Amino acid sequence: MTLIHFTNARLIDPVALTDAQGTLTVRDGVIVAVDGPTPPDAQVIDCGGHCLAPGIIDIGVKVSEPGERHKESFRSAGRAAAAGGVTTIVTRPDTLPAIDTPETLEFVARRAAADAAVHVLPMAALTKGRNGHEMTEIGLLQDGGAVAFSDCDRVVTNTKVYARALTYAHSLDALVIGHVQDPILSDGAAVTSGKFASLRGLPGVSPMAERMALDRDISLLEMTGAKYHADQITTARALPTLERAKRNGLDITAGVSIHHLTLNELDVADYRTFFKLKPPLRSEDDRRAVIAALAEGLIDIISSMHTPQDEESKRLPFEDAASGAVGLETLLPAALRLVYEDHLSLPRLFRALALNPARRLGLQAGRLRDGAPADLILFDPDAPFVLNRETLRSKSKNTPFDGARLQGRVLGTWVDGRRIFGDTDA
Repeated sequence: MTLIHFTNARLIDPVALTDAQGTLTVRDGVIVAVDGPTPPDAQVIDCGGHCLAPGIIDIGVKVSEPGERHKESFRSAGRAAAAGGVTTIVTRPDTLPAIDTPETLEFVARRAAADAAVHVLPMAALTKGRNGHEMTEIGLLQDGGAVAFSDCDRVVTNTKVYARALTYAHSLDALVIGHVQDPILSDGAAVTSGKFASLRGLPGVSPMAERMALDRDISLLEMTGAKYHADQITTARALPTLERAKRNGLDITAGVSIHHLTLNELDVADYRTFFKLKPPLRSEDDRRAVIAALAEGLIDIISSMHTPQDEESKRLPFEDAASGAVGLETLLPAALRLVYEDHLSLPRLFRALALNPARRLGLQAGRLRDGAPADLILFDPDAPFVLNRETLRSKSKNTPFDGARLQGRVLGTWVDGRRIFGDTDA
C-alpha cells in the first residue's frame, strides 16, 4: 500500500471553484481525503505553499506513431506531457496510416502502454483513411478503446456520409469531434484574411469559414442527436451560433487552443512559420471575444493542439510550411497569462484544462475529490523563465513561444499516485 500526504498546499479545486490552503491524502493511487489529518506511516510531501491541482487532460494531441516517429513518439510525448503537468493525452488519428481499423488502434494502444508515462486515450478516424467516403467500424473501434471519433482537419464534405456517421455514433453514444473550417474556403489559406494578410501578400481565409462549418455541423446535430465537440472555436462570428446550439439543448461542447487564446495574427510578423497554425491565428478582436466566451463558459475546454513538425517542414516559405505547433510543455505557463491578465481565476482555468475535458470524456479525473484518481500536478504559478525551445522534451521544437517570457513552472506530476516528473521533494 502506498500512502502519500500532501501538506502546505494551495489546493485548486475546479469543481467548487476554490483556491485555498489545505492538505490532500492519496492511498494506492486514489484521493481518499481532502483537508484530513496526517495518516501514520504516510509519505509526507510539503508543497511549500505552491499550487496542487488536478492533472491537465489535453484533447487533440498529435503523436506521430505510426508513420512519422521522427517527429514525435509516445515516449517523447509522454515525457513532454509529464513536464507540462498533462496527465492524460487524447491522441488524434491523423497518423500515417490513419487510426481507422481495430488493428491500428491496438498497435497504438500497445505502444502507448509500453512507452508513455501518462494516460493515453486514443481517438479513431470517423471515415476510412480520413477520406470522407465511408465511415469506419465505429462500434469495433469503440470496443477497442477509442474515446472519440474525428477526421481532424480533413473535414467530411459529403453530408450524407457525415449524417450517417453521426447517426451511427449517436446509437453507440460515441463522441464525434469536428474541425469547423469550411474546406473549400480554407483551401490554400495561410493566414486569416484582412489588412495584415494583404500587406504580407499571403493567401487568407475569411473568419466566416469557421461559422459556415459550425452552422452545417449544428444542423446535422439537430437531425441526428449526436454527441459532438468542436475542436477549436477561434472567431467571434462563430460564438452566437454556438450559444444558440447550447441554448437549444444540443449535446455540444467546444474547445480552443492555447495559441489562439494568447497570440494573434500580427505575431506572424515577418513570415515566422512557427506561428503558422490551423486554423490560422486570428485578429485581436477575435482573440478577446474567444477569451470572454471561455470566461463565461460558452467555450468549455482549452487544449494545446500539440502538432509536432520537423525542421524541414517549417523552414520553408510561409505558404509552403507545415501548419502546427507543439504545446504540451507550454500549455500551462501560456494559459497562466490569462490568469495574470485577470481574464480567469486559477480554479476556472483548471475547469477548462482538467474538469471539463474529464466530464466530456466521462472520466473521474479532473477533480480534487475523494475517490478521484490521484492524477495531480504541483506548480509554482509565479516562477518566471525564458523559454528555450531546445530544452523541450518533444522531439520537434516548433513552438511559437521560443524566447518568450513565461511564468509558471511544474514542480511535480503524479499519475495514479505515482510521481512521473519532478524531484522527490517539492
